[in-house]
Formats: sequence, C-alpha cells, structure tokens
Amino acid sequence: MSKHLNEISVSIREFFEAGQDPLKLEVEVGEAFLDNIIGEATLNRPGLALAGFFQYFAHDRLQVLGLAELAYLKSLPSEECSKRIEQFFKKHIPGVIIARHRHALPDLKKFAEQYKVPIIRSPMITMHFINAGTLILEDLISPRMHAHGTMLDILGIGVLIEGEPGIGKSETALSLIGRGHSLVSDDVTVLQRTNSGEIIGSAVEITRYHMEIRGLGLIHVPSLYGVASMRDSKRLDLIIRLVHAGPKHKMDRTGLSPKKKNVLGIDMPYLTLPVAPGRDMGQVVQVAALNQRLKKLGHDAAKELDEKLVRNLARRGCE
Repeated sequence: MSKHLNEISVSIREFFEAGQDPLKLEVEVGEAFLDNIIGEATLNRPGLALAGFFQYFAHDRLQVLGLAELAYLKSLPSEECSKRIEQFFKKHIPGVIIARHRHALPDLKKFAEQYKVPIIRSPMITMHFINAGTLILEDLISPRMHAHGTMLDILGIGVLIEGEPGIGKSETALSLIGRGHSLVSDDVTVLQRTNSGEIIGSAVEITRYHMEIRGLGLIHVPSLYGVASMRDSKRLDLIIRLVHAGPKHKMDRTGLSPKKKNVLGIDMPYLTLPVAPGRDMGQVVQVAALNQRLKKLGHDAAKELDEKLVRNLARRGCE
C-alpha cells in the first residue's frame, strides 16, 4: 500500500465541487477567491458575531447565513448594518454560504470583494444545508490512501485482495463475481477512514465499473453481470494477500496466530493465501470472508477447536 494521506484541510473550491449537485450551490460573489482554505470541518451560523460579539467566534469555519441572520441585518440602520458586516469580514473568514436561495445584501457583496471572500448560494433550508454540508466537509478531510488491490463485497464482508502483478487478483475477483458477489474496485482501491474509525473502500472514478483481465482486456462488469455485481463503496473488513506457494512464505496452518495490517491507523485482519496450480482461489477467498463473518459473530473455529483439544487432554490426564 502507498501511504499518501491528504492534509486535514480543504479549499472552498473543493467543497463547492463536491457539493455543487447535492447542495445545489452557485457562486454569487468572488469566484476568484474559491481557493480560500477552510480551517475546521464544520459550519457556523454567525448570529452573535453579526451582533458584535466576537469572543468565541469560529472564524475558520464556513459561515452560513439563513433567514434569521439576513432579517437581523436588514433590521439595522444602514450605517450600523454596514459596520457590522465589515467587522464580520475583517475576521478573515474563508467564505459565506447564503441558504434558502436568498441573494446577498449589497454590503455583503461589497465587503466580500474587498476582503476576498466568496459568497455562495443554496436553495436548501438552513439547518438541512448545515447537516448535509458538514457531512461533505467531513468526507473531504477524512484521511485516505490508494491501495494496489481489488476489493469486493462478499456476503457483507469487504475484502481487499492484494498481491504482486500477475498473481491473479482480478481473475479471483471475476470468479467471485460469477458466484454472485459484488465488485467495489479493481487494481487500485481508494481507502478512507471515517470519524467512526471505519475504513471505507471505493474505486478510482475513472476506472469504476471496469476490470482488466489479462489476455482479455477491459470489461464493463455491470454490462456482463448486472447492476447487482457492483458496489460504489464498502467497509473494509479483511485484507487478503495472494502469494506464490513456496517455502519462503510461512503459512499459518491453524489460524491461532491471526495477523493484522495497519491501514490509516486502524488494525485490519490480514491473511496470506498461497496460489498454486489447480487451487480454486475464488472458493478459498469466499471461505475466508465467511470465516471472518463468523468471527464477527463471536465464533472462531481455530480457538474453539483449540479449547476443545485442551479440555480433552485435561480430561484424559485426570483419568
């Protein structure tokens, strides 16, 4: 795996591009200022700041103005309104969102241009916008990396198959898709850590829904196997590395010494499986996924057998 983590910061341009369709965003003022950096992954309603109280003002956040904030500004005398708005922009805010499809007041436009702050509009209800916008921000700043491997959803278990080029990752995945399981990504998988500590895998956008099969070329998976053969994303539960069978790879024959692999700070279950002529790797990977599912339910076959043998030996020793 290559460890290229994103910095925990995001520009307004990135937020705008990610939220343009779901949040129905449009730039009202300051398209040239969209590269301003958002310092905190949450949104702020600056009611107290517009009233002149800045002691706990979260100026690093995107500022959201709804009906209440705009109505308050309109209620002020013209000079006082202008003064409050300028004080607001002087705090080096990254950007302003105006909800409910309202337009910016003339003084908002004036000081936005002066202090190089973009103003963006959305037709959404203010609280709905804040909820949806916060999720988009959290997604943008979540640590992520690219893993060289193929990922599938096998009966609810997210499995990432790794291995050196040519070992048969895609062919194994194709065998599993034929058995009714779903492809998430082929060859390169984007892994992202969520706030809840889960690792979510997805495909690189340009190769989504496609696989490369040696000797055959590129195939479009849903066209061949139907829409149920694809998943846009899946939680990672298990990493399997395919290796050539041989003496240099020591294999765990009992399963009593489970391995882990650190992915973005999270330890994930990790198996090494040998590839050999005539061995049905699709079947083996499927069993590994089912076994991992059993472990999640509290059944570990290796431990249960070991405990059974220990009890047996203890009983014989007492005879």
